[in-house]
Amino acid sequence: MAASPEVLTAASPPKDRPADPDLPIVRRRRPGQWLATAAALLLLALVASSVVRNPRFQWGVVGDWFTTAAVLRGLTLTLWLTAATMVLGFLLGTVLAVARIWGNLLLRSLSWGYVWLFRSIPPLVQLLLWFNIGALYPRLGLGIPFGPEFVSVRTVDLFGPLLTSVIGLTLLEAAFAAEVVRGGLLSVDQGQLEAAESLGLGRWRVLRRIVLPQAMRSIVPTAGNMLVGLLRSTSIVSVLAVQDLLYSVQLVYNQTYQVIPMLLVATLWYLALTTLLSVGQYYLERHFARGAGRAGLPPTPLQRARAALGALRTRVDAR
Repeated sequence: MAASPEVLTAASPPKDRPADPDLPIVRRRRPGQWLATAAALLLLALVASSVVRNPRFQWGVVGDWFTTAAVLRGLTLTLWLTAATMVLGFLLGTVLAVARIWGNLLLRSLSWGYVWLFRSIPPLVQLLLWFNIGALYPRLGLGIPFGPEFVSVRTVDLFGPLLTSVIGLTLLEAAFAAEVVRGGLLSVDQGQLEAAESLGLGRWRVLRRIVLPQAMRSIVPTAGNMLVGLLRSTSIVSVLAVQDLLYSVQLVYNQTYQVIPMLLVATLWYLALTTLLSVGQYYLERHFARGAGRAGLPPTPLQRARAALGALRTRVDAR
């Protein structure tokens, strides 16, 4: 039985009715959140107190070794290895992703097989395999198949610890980067590709001017996480005696027996580098998010702090 419009209109209050000034607005009480916050602050204070007051951390030794030449050389090699592996891995991964999407059957199969193979083998196993590649191929040569060789070199002279680290980490990074780039390319609306093809644009121009700028919105967050993970994963090259940050502090505490302070030096450097990379990722995401929404970009933490400070000054001046 349906009610008449007159009855519905009379029963429902008007939307523009002003609020009753005699009824105060009371915030909803959340005692659970306050208790959880108090417990978290108490736990944080206990942890901070134990870290600061425990003399076994030897913070004086940490400060003495934090900026020494040996540690800075290892830090420089870690940064170089991270940057080189990331650039080479994403270049190879982009080629694999494009071949997986727009290649023929053979290229798609080869790209899928590469990703499947290198994602299945642990990074440490791959580094050890490349480091011992001389046991399989004592000499590497370039020439005609089943014919004479033009150039030949001993594998032991070619694959040193540093080159082995770059090759192993690059091939591993390319497998994951290929999936990241492929997911970003597939996130672009298919209608835009069809519109670009209808205008007669070439495939390379469509990829460079239409697909990649939009795909970067999906690629950058995952790529940032991969970069942070790669920075931490470079520590495994210490098993090959590559003098990165971790291996440098290991050499020091093997001589001084100050294990905990030197590990804290490496930990603090990794924390500082990860923080800088996270800040750069945040602003890079903002750059590629321009025009994605009508509301515009949200304010940065610095802009929020300035706005809060301005509002506080306004309240003080008003009082």
